[in-house]
Amino acid sequence: MQTSFIVTFIGDDRPGLVEQLSVVIEKNQGNWQESKLSQLGGKFAGLILVSLPQDGGPALEADLGALAASGISVRVTPTDATSALESAPPVAGRDITLTVIGPDRRGIVREISAALAQRKINVLEMDTNVQSAPMSAEPIFEARIAAWIPEATNMDDLQASLDEIADNMTLEIDLA
Repeated sequence: MQTSFIVTFIGDDRPGLVEQLSVVIEKNQGNWQESKLSQLGGKFAGLILVSLPQDGGPALEADLGALAASGISVRVTPTDATSALESAPPVAGRDITLTVIGPDRRGIVREISAALAQRKINVLEMDTNVQSAPMSAEPIFEARIAAWIPEATNMDDLQASLDEIADNMTLEIDLA
């Protein structure tokens, strides 16, 4: 029987870091199934979904923990995917995408995530970035948020809330 774990890691960005992780996962009879890896602020960080034999978690965690000597911080978390799926009844809904752009300032993610959470909208994936504007070099915040929205959500109310945030923070927020 197989079980799944989420491996989270962070280390100084350098060639060979992903290979180090993959060698340990394979050594423990693990299968690298899915991942989100990214360079952030000179570090390399990520999430990896790994499946391995039922009792392989402790050995995988110990072997990955040994990577600390090479500067990689790792955490292994069981997914418990089957019980999570069994406990949450399916609710009708659909996927949406938000795109956000505007001058960078504190609170953008907090405001938008609060508007979504109040409506039981689940963020599935979020990518953000701050870049310099071409002419002024002003920091510009950009985000792409993929989310799942319950069918019963009042779309006019959601759009009004997002429009208010956009007006208050001088942002463009597009909902698709």
